[in-house]
Amino acid sequence: MMKRILMFITILAACLSVVQSKDMQELLGEGKQYYLDGEYEMAVKTYQSIIDSGYASSELYYNLGNAYYKSHDITMALVNYERARILKPNDPEIEHNLEIAREFVVDRIEVLPEFFLRRAYVGFVKIFDADIWALVSIVAFALALGFFLAYFLLNRLFFRKVSFWSGVLFIVMASLTFLFAVQQNKLVTKHKQAIILTPSVTIKSSPDEDSGTDLFLLHEGTKVTVSDELGEWREVVLSDGNSGWLRESDLIRL
Repeated sequence: MMKRILMFITILAACLSVVQSKDMQELLGEGKQYYLDGEYEMAVKTYQSIIDSGYASSELYYNLGNAYYKSHDITMALVNYERARILKPNDPEIEHNLEIAREFVVDRIEVLPEFFLRRAYVGFVKIFDADIWALVSIVAFALALGFFLAYFLLNRLFFRKVSFWSGVLFIVMASLTFLFAVQQNKLVTKHKQAIILTPSVTIKSSPDEDSGTDLFLLHEGTKVTVSDELGEWREVVLSDGNSGWLRESDLIRL
């Protein structure tokens, strides 16, 4: 009896998954058609409804960014292009549209040079997403086990040495690619980037409207990194190293 119940639940879950996938494809098709027909606001609503249902991808964020751009909402276009880039770094189309949208941002923030070794490391990690790095790690670990097994089973000294050092090599590879998978996952899920949402906001020296000194002004669309939180206030750091406080309501998190 229990086996039949479990089988029924499994079949039901599979059917629901197929139905949801079909509905998702239909919504994606609707969003694309709205965009092609020039109904950009409807395209925005359709793509956003897909995201609100729990599905997200770089392509979806990219399409939503395009729809926002055509609707003349540059800030939300920037937000979604940035989200698309987080999921799919170094994509030329995303980078191209992001640069076009950034031309409308008032603030021109100088980017501090990053230590070249860290820049090279992060760039290398971003070559693949976390799932691919994890798959490579699993394959490398399986190969390492195979070579170590061969080491114990083979009789000839030469082949035993080759098997042992090959196993060591693949263990190192498995460890490194697992580290890359973890790092890439952090870059996607645990980043603290945000974009200024209000037309202009005064950055304060402390999280207080009255006692905090006015430091500088930021405008809509400027990208910042949230470094600290206190109540409704958030400390943000710019790419040039300057920092200050503003309210959470002035930001939209990526």
